[in-house]
Amino acid sequence: MHPSRSPGRFRPGLVAATLAALIALVAAGLTIITPAAAAATPLSQGRPASASSVEGGGYGAGAAFDGNGGTRWASAYSDPQWLQVDLGATAAISQVVLDWEGAYGRAFKIQTSADGTSWTDIYSTTTGTGGDQTLDVSGSGRYVRMYGTTRSGGYGYSLWEFKVYGTGGTGSTPAPSPTFTDAVTHHEFQANCSWTADRPDDPIVYPGLPGASHMHTFVGNKTTNAGSTASSLLGGGTSCTNPHDRSAYWFPSFYKGSQLIQPTGNQVVYYKSGILEYWRVQSFPQGLRFVVGSPTATLEQFRDSPGTVEGFECGDISHSWDIPASCPAGSQVNVRYQSPSCWDGVHLDSADHKSHMAYPVNGYCSAGHPVPVPMLEFKIAFPASGDLSQARLASGRGYSWHYDFFNAWDNPAILNALVTHCINGGLQCNPRGYDLYKPHRGAALTENFELP
Repeated sequence: MHPSRSPGRFRPGLVAATLAALIALVAAGLTIITPAAAAATPLSQGRPASASSVEGGGYGAGAAFDGNGGTRWASAYSDPQWLQVDLGATAAISQVVLDWEGAYGRAFKIQTSADGTSWTDIYSTTTGTGGDQTLDVSGSGRYVRMYGTTRSGGYGYSLWEFKVYGTGGTGSTPAPSPTFTDAVTHHEFQANCSWTADRPDDPIVYPGLPGASHMHTFVGNKTTNAGSTASSLLGGGTSCTNPHDRSAYWFPSFYKGSQLIQPTGNQVVYYKSGILEYWRVQSFPQGLRFVVGSPTATLEQFRDSPGTVEGFECGDISHSWDIPASCPAGSQVNVRYQSPSCWDGVHLDSADHKSHMAYPVNGYCSAGHPVPVPMLEFKIAFPASGDLSQARLASGRGYSWHYDFFNAWDNPAILNALVTHCINGGLQCNPRGYDLYKPHRGAALTENFELP
C-alpha cells in the first residue's frame, strides 16, 4: 500500500507569528519576494504527458500535470522509469517542482529535449529524499522529463505533481476545472440522425471509387457517396435533428439472410468525453475523418479494443461480441462501439485512416496525440428479431463491426457551443444542448438550433 496524502496540522501560534513577521516587514518598507512556483501557472499544467509505465488504472501520466494534488502518476515496480511532458514549443526552463508520493526517486535526473529523443541533463542526484522538492535549474527544450534510476523502496516512482516553470512553451492557459455545484454523471450530447442510403461506397477508404466497398448504411448527410469531400458535404442536406450537422456517418449494412435490414428512426451518435478531464475536450476540426474498428478484426480484437465496447445487445443479452443467434420477437439488435478521442493536432486523415487518432491511456491523451476531441459512440439499432443464425454484416461476422466519420458541421461555432456547454459542462444533452435532468443549466442552442 502506498502512503496516503493527509493535510498538515493547523498551528494557530505559528500562523500568528508568521503574520506578525510579514506585517513587520511591510512596515519596514521591505518587498516580500514570492517564488515563481507560487505566482504562476506551470508551463506543464494540462499539457500532454507520457511515461515508461503505469501501475494501473487511475495512475496515468497526465495525473501528475493536472493541477490536482489529489491525483498521481505511479510507475511499475522496476528501474529505470521516466515521466515526461510536452510543453508544445521550446521553453527556457528555470524551475522544476516535484511533489513526491511515498514512493519517490532516490537517484533521478531532470532532462530536457527538443525532439523527445535526445536528452540533456539539467539536474541530477543520487541522494533524493522525496517530499516536496523545488529545483532551480537552467535549460531549454520542448520536452521535460524525470528519469529515475534508483527507487526509494520496493514500489515504483509516484508523483502527485510535476511542475515545470519558465518562459516559452505554447503560452496557452489550460482550461480550468469547472466549479458548478451539480454532480457530474455525464459529459455528452446526442446527434440523432436517421437513415439516408445504402451504398457500396466509402469516401474515406475508397475515395472517388463508387462500388469499390462492401455495402454501407449511411446516416446524417444526405449526399454522401464515394466522391464526397469536406466541401461537398457542407453543401448537402442532413437527416440529423440538428440541421447544422452535415457530417457523414456510416457503417456496414446488416443482413438477415439475404434481406438487408435498414435501421428505422433516429440513430444515436453520442459525442462524449473520452478523457478524465472532460473540461479540456475541444471541438473537431473541420474536415477531420477517421475509421473506427476493422472489417478484418477477430472476435478478440473487437472485444479487447482500447475503447469501451458494449458490443451487441437485444432482450436480456448484452456485451455479445457477435450478433446473437436469436433475439426476442419484436425486439431489435443494438450495437455500440466507441472511437478514439485523442487527435495528433496536425492531420485530418492518415494513410490507414486511423494513425492520426488514438485512444486515451488511463484517461489522458499522450504526447503523440495531445488534442482531446469528442469521443464518438455509435448506438445503432437494427429491427431484427427471432432466429438470427443467418444474420451478418456486409463486412462479415458481427465482430467485423466498424464505422466511419467525416466531420462537416456547417457552423463550427455551433459544434463548439455544444462541446463547451454539454461535454465541458458535465451535462447529458439532447441535440440542442439541453439536459432534461438539469433544466436550470439552460441550453447551448435555441429551439431553432441557433446560437442564443
